[in-house]
Amino acid sequence: CERVGDVLFHTVGGHVFNFFPRPDVLDWFWALSDRERDFRRAVRHAVVSLESGHLVDYPVENHLYQMPASMRNAVIGELMNIQRTSCGTPANFDEFLRGRFGGTLYENYFSPYNNKIWRRVLTDVPLDWLAGKLPMPSVREIMEANIGREDETAMVHSSFWYPLNAGSQFLADGLARGLNIRFNHAVGRLERRGGSWRVDGERFDLVFYTGNARALPGLVGGELSLAELVPAVARLEFHGTASVLCEVDSSPYSWVYMPSRLHESHRIICTGNFSPGNSGSVRRSTAVIEFSREMSRDEIDSQLALIPFHPRFLACHWESCSYPVRTGSTQEVIGALKAALHPHGLYLSGRFAEWEHYNMDAAVGAALDLTRTLRDQHLA
Repeated sequence: CERVGDVLFHTVGGHVFNFFPRPDVLDWFWALSDRERDFRRAVRHAVVSLESGHLVDYPVENHLYQMPASMRNAVIGELMNIQRTSCGTPANFDEFLRGRFGGTLYENYFSPYNNKIWRRVLTDVPLDWLAGKLPMPSVREIMEANIGREDETAMVHSSFWYPLNAGSQFLADGLARGLNIRFNHAVGRLERRGGSWRVDGERFDLVFYTGNARALPGLVGGELSLAELVPAVARLEFHGTASVLCEVDSSPYSWVYMPSRLHESHRIICTGNFSPGNSGSVRRSTAVIEFSREMSRDEIDSQLALIPFHPRFLACHWESCSYPVRTGSTQEVIGALKAALHPHGLYLSGRFAEWEHYNMDAAVGAALDLTRTLRDQHLA
C-alpha cells in the first residue's frame, strides 16, 4: 500500500486477512500482532452488480429473491431440473458452472465474471486449478438459504480483521521489523557450489524462493542446471491487473462484483470502508477498481464512465504478475522444479513460486507446512 495524498491505495488489490480455515495460521499471525491495538473487525458485505443495474447480495445463488422476477423464476426452474437429472462429472470449469447453477446464472454472472478475471475460455480451465475456491452448494442448500433469507453474516468469511492504519502495508512492515532484509536488490544469480548456495556470490546454506518460477532457469547455475526445464517453465501462463484508485459514491459494501459486459472491470474493492482513515479527506469514499489488462489513462477514463458508483480517477498501478494461470501441465512443471531444487536446499513457496492461486492465509499456511517439513527432516 501507499498513500496518494492522504488516501490509502492498495496497489495490488484490497487484501484482507481471513484465517479461519487454518487455526495454526491464526495463532502464528496473532503472536506477531496486537489485535486490540492495531486492528478492527470489519463486516463483509459483498454484492453482485448485474447488467440490469440490480444489486444482489453475494453469494448470488443464495439471494435469488433479490433478482428481477423473470430471472429468479428461470433460475429456480433450472435448479429443479438439475435436482431431477444427473449431468455426470464435469470435465472443466465451464461444465461445472453450467451443471451446478444452470444456464441463467451462468450467462448472467458466472461466465462473464470469470471470463473477465481469467481472460480464458472457461472450457480450457481445469477444475483442479480452483480446488477449494469453488462454490459447492447443493440445490437443497441453495433453496434453504433463499427460504431462510440468509445473509452473508452467516457465512464463514462474514467478517475479517483489518489494520487500522496503512492497510496490508502495516503487516509487511511489521513482519520486516528486526530482520536483516535487503530491499531494492534484484538477485541475478543463484549458484550451487560445494554443498551450499551462492546468492550473487554470498554463501547461504538454504534458499527460500518466493519469486516468479519462470525466472528460475535463468537464475540457477553452478553445479546445478535447469536447462532441460526451460521450454516447459517458459510456457507457464499468467496475466496482470490494473488497480485504479477512485473516489466513489459512499456505500455499505466491501466488494462489488461486476459481471456486466458493458465494461471490462470485474470488481470494485471498497477499501474506503475497511478502516476510517483509508479515505483521508475525500468527500465521498474510495475504492480500488480492478481490470485484468494494462490500460492507458484514456481507456481507464472511458471505462470508469460505464461503471456504477460514479468513480473519479485518483491513481493507477499496473502489476504484470497478479494471476498465475494453471493449465493441465502446470502441476507437472512445478513438480519438476521442486524435484530438481528441493533436494539441494532451494525451496519454492508462494503464489508465483508454486503457481498456485493462493490467498493470504493459504500462502502463510503453505510456508508453515514447508518449515515444519524441513524441521522434521532435520530432527530425523
